[in-house]
Amino acid sequence: MKYAIIEISGKQFWIETGKFYDFHRIPTELGKEIILNRVLLLNNEGNVSIGQPYLENVKIKGTILKHFRGEKKIIYKMKSKKKTRRKHGHRQELTRVLIKTIGIK
Repeated sequence: MKYAIIEISGKQFWIETGKFYDFHRIPTELGKEIILNRVLLLNNEGNVSIGQPYLENVKIKGTILKHFRGEKKIIYKMKSKKKTRRKHGHRQELTRVLIKTIGIK
């Protein structure tokens, strides 16, 4: 099984080919191919490579499928005995990326 662990938008993701993942908004056009090069770990059929901090010879290619907004999160703040209440919502801007290949130079 071939997989990689990458860092994108401040988070780490376990990536496999043929699957799609939702990242924070990537400002590019739909259908464009992107290259993810912050690879922390690569498992190539049992051969594990660990970067320090990144693997230089590994590139992951993906295609942008769509831009959308995530589900709404409710933030509710209240101070007891002060009659202070605040309800606030947030929807994160996301980008769905289909991973095509995990390539080694």
